[in-house]
Amino acid sequence: MPWTADDIPDLSGRRAVVTGANSGLGLQIALGLAGHGAAVTLAVRDTSRGEQAAGRIREAAPDAELAVERLDLADLASVRDFAAAYTGGLDLLVNNAGVMALPRRTTKDGFEMHIGTNHLGHFALTGLLLPALLERPRARVVTMSSGAHTYGHISFENLQGERHYQRWLAYGQSKLANLLFAFELARRAALAGVDLTSVGAHPGYAATNLQMQAGQMEENRFKQLTWGLANRVFAQSDAQGALPALYAGTMPDVTGGEYFGPDGLGGTRGHPTRAHATKTARDPELGQRLWAVSEELTGVTYVVP
Repeated sequence: MPWTADDIPDLSGRRAVVTGANSGLGLQIALGLAGHGAAVTLAVRDTSRGEQAAGRIREAAPDAELAVERLDLADLASVRDFAAAYTGGLDLLVNNAGVMALPRRTTKDGFEMHIGTNHLGHFALTGLLLPALLERPRARVVTMSSGAHTYGHISFENLQGERHYQRWLAYGQSKLANLLFAFELARRAALAGVDLTSVGAHPGYAATNLQMQAGQMEENRFKQLTWGLANRVFAQSDAQGALPALYAGTMPDVTGGEYFGPDGLGGTRGHPTRAHATKTARDPELGQRLWAVSEELTGVTYVVP
């Protein structure tokens, strides 16, 4: 039988943080975790929207243990504040929040928005929460990528898109960076002998607010209508798109360095399965180089006992 959210094991006593949990995939991931007993922190940029999301989760799971905390991945000061305020152990971190195909913008720290939000923000967050993760046995980090990683290229000489910029290439670069990070973290955890599992996941083509961001930012009604129509006709639901991350974050057969996505129509829809990542995404030398650059840019150094 295909795996669904009903197959999530009992998560009582487990603690999770989900970034971007106010809508779309993040909301569905938080719902799946909280509905099976996990205490979930909704890490969101807008806490009022986060509280609304928490209310929706409680409607489906009245006993859900939830917290809503502010986190802006496009601002390293916010990332540091979130991590400093987090207390206790952490069993699962889901690096889900992201932006897609935006006009060129920069984060508060001057990073190009895609690489800054999708990768560097999550790189810093994971490193700062690493002590909390290592407090708990069998802790996991699930980092969301995309099929767009297949055309991604890490352009170290133009990482911030200052020399030339193309929005889809910037997005692809950030999604490749997500997988390089997930796999390099898995390698480092294994070498250090620590009980931490790092994996990647992707949702296929799921209907979320992500596709609408560029049109909304540009106030381009045509783009918004086009993406809205494509979502209604071609996309699977956000609940279905959340399943690979939920499988990756909860099932006992998951091992470090794996990658999960939908099993149908070229990985665009369906139920969770082990997915294919490109050779580039699994390149250890590239992963190490990106790691070193990420530490330098964020000022966050991972301390693994």
